[in-house]
Amino acid sequence: MTTPTWVHHAVFYQIFPDRFARSARTPHPRGLQFKPWGADPAEQGFQGGDLYGIAEKLDYLKDLGITALYLNPIFASASNHRYHAFDYRVVDPLLGGDAALRELLDQAHARNMRVVLDFVPNHASRGFWAFHHILENGGNSPYIDWFTVYKWPLRPYNSSKTRPPNYAAWWNNPALPKINVRNPGARDYLMGVAKQWLEFGIDGWRIDVAEEIDDDSFWHEFRTLVKATNPEAYTVAEIWHEAKHWLQGDMFDAVMNYFVGKAAVSFFASKTLNQSFVHPDYALKPADAKGFAEQIDTFLGYYDWQINLAQLNMLGSHDTPRALWLMGEDKSALRLSLLFQMTMPGAPNIYYGDEIGMTGAGDPDCRRAFLWDQPETWDHDLRAFYQQAIALRHAYPVLRTGGYADLYAKGEVIAYGRRLDHQEAVVVFNADTKAHTATVPLDGLVAPTYTQVWPVNSSHIYTPEHGKLHLTIPPRSALVLVSA
Repeated sequence: MTTPTWVHHAVFYQIFPDRFARSARTPHPRGLQFKPWGADPAEQGFQGGDLYGIAEKLDYLKDLGITALYLNPIFASASNHRYHAFDYRVVDPLLGGDAALRELLDQAHARNMRVVLDFVPNHASRGFWAFHHILENGGNSPYIDWFTVYKWPLRPYNSSKTRPPNYAAWWNNPALPKINVRNPGARDYLMGVAKQWLEFGIDGWRIDVAEEIDDDSFWHEFRTLVKATNPEAYTVAEIWHEAKHWLQGDMFDAVMNYFVGKAAVSFFASKTLNQSFVHPDYALKPADAKGFAEQIDTFLGYYDWQINLAQLNMLGSHDTPRALWLMGEDKSALRLSLLFQMTMPGAPNIYYGDEIGMTGAGDPDCRRAFLWDQPETWDHDLRAFYQQAIALRHAYPVLRTGGYADLYAKGEVIAYGRRLDHQEAVVVFNADTKAHTATVPLDGLVAPTYTQVWPVNSSHIYTPEHGKLHLTIPPRSALVLVSA
């Protein structure tokens, strides 16, 4: 089993295109009306972010240390999040169209940055051309079997919870008719979409609600097509829970690893945790070091090591409250969680704006606009911390692809080891508000000395005694030690 090597070394940045950056170069028709930039996201509507805007901010992202982008959907749609596609073959003109994607890809690749797009094969929108054909022609439409109709006439706009749509739809949402992937024509269309944009130059697909398509043969065909088109393309599925069935090397390279976020938030923010967010697969409960270590062992133990190296490790996304909100606005917890991301196997994923202290509850509050014109609202110290933590990961291959071993877990102090060839690392966290001393056994680690590389303002040398390190860890802080 193999996964794309570039992903093992990547640091991702997730962008919600309508809310990241607006460019004056996007050729909009005269008379369009967008919501004001920075408007309350509860108003919904479009604020006018676009792909040219993202391209113009690539140097900002490069400076931060980002090496890969994950974009929420960009295809033609009547919703600001664009999970309601009406044409998968065209980049939404409001985002700048195909030409804007071409520029973004070229500019990103020139900076050695990859770009992964969001694919929604499970469902389309009421405006999707094939579904619209059925709305106009009823049972006489040649596309009738691309969807599942229960009863006529269809009710795309006058359904409710007590009177659900009379056709198959994602979670009975009438705006999202479910595509029948067992129809060969519908299947060919979706496979053609996947191939078209890979040939256009994207570097992979994030697949929305992947488990909703309960057809392994579809995903086998999808993987075969993707890898034949670009063997280094990345496929990462949205599956919130244990996903061994889908991660056997014949469907996906990875999943959006919400386990990392749950574990980190529950430990590092155990005293400030905001538990008002309720999600069946994202339950938050304060954890001590022992519970945290057990969670890490659990999610690393599920999968082949190649899968662990490719997992998309996240603290939050467009589908959850922002990490800072979940942590009760505790920035020390956010810093520790980020450093945990940067020292673990798997590709860290930063949700846009987290690095400047953006906060917000669940959808739509987590989808606020990035306030480029209000730098006085940014937490510049926090951004500098992000920059340093990302640089730490880039500097030491052992933190990216080294093996993992538990070393110590007691109270609110946890330590783990990483080893790659002849390089070793020891990572220690103290989540308590007071300093702690710890004697950390170096099970399996044999380096004669370790140099402190975090915090970055010290290069103290540590020498093990009888296979153990005697450490003092300041409150709410971490140590990262690397062998010569």
